[in-house]
Amino acid sequence: MVRGLPPATALRGRAAAAVRWCTCRRVAFAVCLGNLVAALLVARALYAPGTFASAPRRGEVKYSKEQMRWVEESIRIRRAAEPVELIEAVKELRKAFEREAKRRKELPLELKQKVSHEILQRLRDLGENRNTTQQREAIESWRVEMLKSIRSSSTHNLSNFGLTSEESRILKRALEFNWRMLLEHIGLWIPPTVYHIEHDDKLENELEEEEIIPGPPLPPECNAELHTDYGGTAVRWGLTHHKESAADCCQACIDQAKRAKPGALRCNIWVYCPSEYGCYSPDKYEHKHQECWLKQADHPKLNFKDRYSEPYRDSHPTAPVVVPWMSGVISP
Repeated sequence: MVRGLPPATALRGRAAAAVRWCTCRRVAFAVCLGNLVAALLVARALYAPGTFASAPRRGEVKYSKEQMRWVEESIRIRRAAEPVELIEAVKELRKAFEREAKRRKELPLELKQKVSHEILQRLRDLGENRNTTQQREAIESWRVEMLKSIRSSSTHNLSNFGLTSEESRILKRALEFNWRMLLEHIGLWIPPTVYHIEHDDKLENELEEEEIIPGPPLPPECNAELHTDYGGTAVRWGLTHHKESAADCCQACIDQAKRAKPGALRCNIWVYCPSEYGCYSPDKYEHKHQECWLKQADHPKLNFKDRYSEPYRDSHPTAPVVVPWMSGVISP
């Protein structure tokens, strides 16, 4: 046995102790400690000032001085191209619209009812059978009178009218600026007056254009008259009696007078519709193109000549301006 060397049993004890120290727990602890140290080193490299901090991050772009100058120039051009005057005008319009919206503040329902009652009473006082111009003038006079009353009356007098100071202020604004809208809100509408004026653009010595009558020429004994409608007793109804032309209609009248039996009505008036669109008549029938009426009258009288009068057209809205018929009285 050599001096200084431990016995074999002592070496075996030390080895067993070392094995017990290297257990799984201690191995896991050592691994976690190593990971923590590595994480601290990475965090220090990322956030501490140094080489990594000065490097561009992901997504960042480095521009050169020339590129920065181009960017600044584009910003300057864009700002110079802004429609400053238009923007200011839009702002002013918005302010004007806001002021107009305040002006157009609707009247309370109770105040509308008061106004409508006053206007209706003024129209009743005006009486019936009044035209729209007179009604409009009456309502306008009420508006002027009410404005004068509101401007000249004190708070005590306004209470006599049944108006508070706030209601009088709102009503004054409506009468001054929103009169038509106020009338619409209370449901009052008066149709405008339409003036119909016919202008004669013909020169004094200008000859009227001669109308062309389709068909063969009419013989002199027909005495044809354009835009004329003679009255008389019907010998042959035109609703079922059509002729190709005015000459044929006149000849039919002459032939009927020749063939009439003694004591029967003999035609001496013919009335023809030359218009392709039909001819107007105040009766209930629809008179069509080429109608030929045969009539008899001892003393022929005109129903209509040239134009229908204004009073007649007022009472007969469907009547045209010009008489569409043509007719004549047969010479004996």
